[in-house]
Amino acid sequence: MLVHSRAGKWAVRAAFLLLFVPLFAVPLLVILAASLATNWSGAFPSGPTVERYAAATNGDSLQALTTSLVTAVSASVLALTLGGWAALAAASLRTRGKRLLDALFILPVAVPSVVVGLAVLVAYSRPPVLLNGTRWIVILAHTVLVTAFAHQSVSAAVRRLDPVYEQAAAGLGASPARVLWRVRLPLLLPSLTSAAGLCFALSMGELSATMMLYPPDWTPLPVHIFAATDRGSLFTGAALAVVLMTTSLLVLAAVSRIRTRASYR
Repeated sequence: MLVHSRAGKWAVRAAFLLLFVPLFAVPLLVILAASLATNWSGAFPSGPTVERYAAATNGDSLQALTTSLVTAVSASVLALTLGGWAALAAASLRTRGKRLLDALFILPVAVPSVVVGLAVLVAYSRPPVLLNGTRWIVILAHTVLVTAFAHQSVSAAVRRLDPVYEQAAAGLGASPARVLWRVRLPLLLPSLTSAAGLCFALSMGELSATMMLYPPDWTPLPVHIFAATDRGSLFTGAALAVVLMTTSLLVLAAVSRIRTRASYR
């Protein structure tokens, strides 16, 4: 902390709480309270119940959660592979080439995600690549949306790498492929896991592009939440939102643990 006086530290902490609680904590607590209530006619909810969680973890809701997990994991793996490979390849390019590559990867996140969804829908609704009406078009759209974050994260890590390790390995006779697998990738593992967690979280919460693309048999949980709240089932939507949030936090906690271990290797 840049403030050294005790009074200044307390003032900074108080300011942080005043900003954090109403902007971040209160909305999440309201969702949690709504998921446990049967009605909310006054200032506080009433009629505590956990019945909605039983419904949120069974039937169509469980299928929607599974769909979101499969989509997020698939999109994260594809994004990390494409974005990481491009970041490693860009290290040998000149400055102009690196800027062009960065611009190409950033383009999908520089426009609204609904535009990306429309672009994917138009591009893959006719032969020779017909993906419309399948799960693959949803996974493709999520991959397009999150690859930029994987690329930027890995690119920053590649720029911070000390070349002395690669030079030492090459000087000892290691081939370029061995240098990549035994030196570069292990050094990049913390950044790779961070990028994977970010891609996963973004894919789990993606709604705008998904609404334009999902087929009836591949409905992710955010779409299910939107449909519930659109019908007026706010408490059911709140329970589904808590399930989505909890699942994402558990996966991110596991990724963070892997990242911590990789940092101390």
